[in-house]
Amino acid sequence: MAKTRVLVEFGMGTSLRREDYTQAAIRAIKDALWHNSVNMVELFDFPKESMIIDAEIGVQKPENVDVEALKAIFPYGQPNVTVVQGGLDIDKPHSDGRAVIANAAIVVSFEMEVV
Repeated sequence: MAKTRVLVEFGMGTSLRREDYTQAAIRAIKDALWHNSVNMVELFDFPKESMIIDAEIGVQKPENVDVEALKAIFPYGQPNVTVVQGGLDIDKPHSDGRAVIANAAIVVSFEMEVV
């Protein structure tokens, strides 16, 4: 059996006031998850626990993201979360601070026979 990719989804999230990289990343993951209504588990008749979820999150300060908080978003499956340099920080024009933008790519795979 081979790890086989069956779905890729993308999302974007922001923290406009608090410069909260974890919150922006959470919103990006939720944006990606709520973009689809494809029920891969039911389609292939696999148990929900067999879903392999690889999430890659891009933010300007990856070290400021709580990876465990991101993993907790997924209700089932085997989430693997990687946070990398990416996203955007946008300076606020009339005050101190910046808005934080996170990007997420979520790949869903299963161990399955490839024919």
